[in-house]
Parts: sequence; structure tokens; C-alpha cells
Amino acid sequence: MTATAAPLDLLLLPTWLVPVEPAGVVLKEHGLGIRDGRIAFIGPRAAALKLVANEVRELPGVLLSPGLINAHGHAAMSLFRGMADDLPLMTWLEKHIWPAEAKWVDEAFVRDGTDLAIAEQLKGGITCFSDMYFYPKVASDCVHNSGIRAQIAIPILDFPIPGASTPDEAIRQGVELFGDLKHHPRIKITFGPHAPYTVSDDNLEKIRVIAEELDAAIHMHVHETASEVQQAVEQTGERPLARLGRLGLLGPRFQAVHMTQISEDDLALLVESNTSIVHCPESNLKLASGFCPVERLWQAGVNVAIGTDGAASNNDLDLLGETRTAALLAKAVAGSATALDAHRALRMATLNGARAMGLESEIGSLEVGKAADIVAFDLSELAQQPIYDPVSQLIYATGRECVKHLWVAGKQLLDDRQLTRMDEQQLTATAIAWGQRISGHHE
Repeated sequence: MTATAAPLDLLLLPTWLVPVEPAGVVLKEHGLGIRDGRIAFIGPRAAALKLVANEVRELPGVLLSPGLINAHGHAAMSLFRGMADDLPLMTWLEKHIWPAEAKWVDEAFVRDGTDLAIAEQLKGGITCFSDMYFYPKVASDCVHNSGIRAQIAIPILDFPIPGASTPDEAIRQGVELFGDLKHHPRIKITFGPHAPYTVSDDNLEKIRVIAEELDAAIHMHVHETASEVQQAVEQTGERPLARLGRLGLLGPRFQAVHMTQISEDDLALLVESNTSIVHCPESNLKLASGFCPVERLWQAGVNVAIGTDGAASNNDLDLLGETRTAALLAKAVAGSATALDAHRALRMATLNGARAMGLESEIGSLEVGKAADIVAFDLSELAQQPIYDPVSQLIYATGRECVKHLWVAGKQLLDDRQLTRMDEQQLTATAIAWGQRISGHHE
């Protein structure tokens, strides 16, 4: 970079910088410069100090990494956190969640629940999240106002849902929102057929055609439980993934969420189609849905991202904690201590999520020219000492309360643990009020 270049807006000087790409690298005593919302410089501290910057921040004891990417969730469901715990998936959905949604979900619920989820995610180091919930336009307004980055998947089911009385209406709203936001710098609209058992072939066919026309992604719960797969085979003789393959939905723009059941045929189909998988280990553990064989997928070359799922089945939106669970679980499932090491786990929570969403040229790693979506983890506390490998320490010994600062597109949204654009006390009060209404204490 030349000396005549415009001054940097901000120069960050951490102890460690983990770019994620190239893989496995930890840069010590390096600086990162931001200009116009993008990463303009990465280099040794001595070179960094020669640059002109409007602001310089020393970050001793801090590890800078790409912002975490939560590749699957239902943001507004934060308001149902802990409501129907310790139940299997279908009982949880049919007896508790769907009736509660029918009764409570409106635009105000989605706005307040999404704001709560965004604030929780920012405080946990997440700079980009995927959302699949009702009233997607309301959720996209929340994303726009908060400064975070998101993929909004338009929910489509065969039956009426809050905000759309037919699947055609849901698809039409999706196409309209896609058009309205196609130039938005931080929001990407995708199509979200709920699951193979809630969407017919006809509707999947419509979604495929429209997604192809718009070059939009498809985000769907697939093979979440063994019984889902078993029922499909009993009823139709076909596994759900094979059905999606036959209908032409699989491909690099398809995001298969959960995938706890993977046969040899399934694996071949995933590899051949270049489909991404979003692994949600804690939700799958809590609902006893099964285990996604992450190491087997990784070795086969399948892109595996990570998601928290909604707070109603997790019960937190803690992607750092989720990543640790993923790393530990991958070892148990593979029967190998070398499965999903710390560096690969971090890659799964960053660049792989970006790839799944088709945003890998923009976010997911710290590289010059990419958007400055950055998180600063404070590793100076007693519980992190001594540090041999800061990435191991981050994945295996650090909680999300170590997230100190966070930037999205160069804008600081978390400064020394404080949200810069959102009112935490107000969000808490609003969530408590919803809880009282829903539990019937204040009708």
C-alpha cells in the first residue's frame, strides 16, 4: 500500500490476529487497518505504526477474528426461550410451539423478539446471522436499524402462517422483499421452505424456479430427526434428501439445516451437488434429534457451517459456546480426538458460514478488501492463562462474556461490552413484559 493513500479510519493493534484464511494462521503483533467499512491493511505492527490513521486502538491481550456467523436461527423465538423445555421435537412443535405462535405472533412480537436476539448475538461476537421466521419484512427492518448483517429466509409452509395465509402469498412476499432489498449492503433475502414434511412437491418446484431466476439461496430444515427420514421412507419409499435432489433443489445455493441422518447415498448426493450443511449441535442434543457426522462430511469435502437454532430449542444464541460443543461432539461421533480441531471449528463458525450464504467474497475471514466484520475477544483473564495457542484457548476455555468489541462493515456496534446502537435496559424490560403476557400473569 502506498504512502499517498488516504488515512485509515481506524487502526487496531491486537496481540493476536487470526485471519482464518489462510487456514491455521495466528499473526502476533500485527495491525489491522479499516477504511470506508473495509479492511484496508493487515501487516506487522511496525509497518502499521507508520500509517496515518484517524484513530488508533491498542488492544493488548486481545485476539481479533472475523465476526462469528450464526448460519441458522429463528430470532423472534427468543421471546419463547425456555417455554417448553425437555420435550421431543414433534411434541414440542405440535403441542407447544405452534399453538403459542398461533396465539402470540404478530408484527410487534417479531420486532421485539428480533431486536432481543440481535442484541444477544452482538454481545456474543456474532456479526451476521441467518433468520427464518414469520413477518420477514419486520425482521429485515430490525436488521437494517441495528447495523448487524443478516440472511433473511422467507418461511414457506403448506398451511397458513402468521403473515401469509397461503404458500403462494409467502412466496410472493419473498419475491417482493428480495426486489426491495437486493442492493442492501447488509441484508440478503433467501427462500425458506420449512421442512420436507411441511412443503409439497408442487410448492418446492415453485420455490426452485423462483430461486433460480433470482439466483437466491434456499434454506431448509432437512433430516432433523431419524423419525422424519423413517416416515418419509415408509410413506414414499424415498429419503427426504433424495426427494430434494430429484426435484432439483440441491446445489451450492442450498443450505440443509441439521442433517443428523446421513447415509452413504445422502453423502454422495451432498458431495456431488455441492450443498452446504448447517450444523446445530445443541438444539439437536436438547431435542435428542441425533448427531450430524461433521468429521465425515468435512473429510468428504462438504461445507459445514454452524448455527444456534432458535432460543426456544437451544436456549441461547451463543455461537462461541455452540462451536465448542460442535468440536467436542465431532470427536465423540467420529471416535477420534483429532476430529474438528480448534482452528477448523473457528473456520466453521466464520468462513464456512459465509460460504453457505454465498457471502465468502465479502465476509468470513480477515483479508484486505473484505468488509470489516470483526470481533475482539479479550483473552487476558485468569481463566485463559497461560496461552500456548490462542485459538485453542478461544474455543475450549473462553465464554462469550470475553467478547469486548465488535464491528460490522467498520461500524462499531459493541464497545467495551456496551451496545452502541441498542438500549439494553429497554430490550430487557420489553422481553420481561412479553414473558408476563405469554405466561398469563398480565393478560
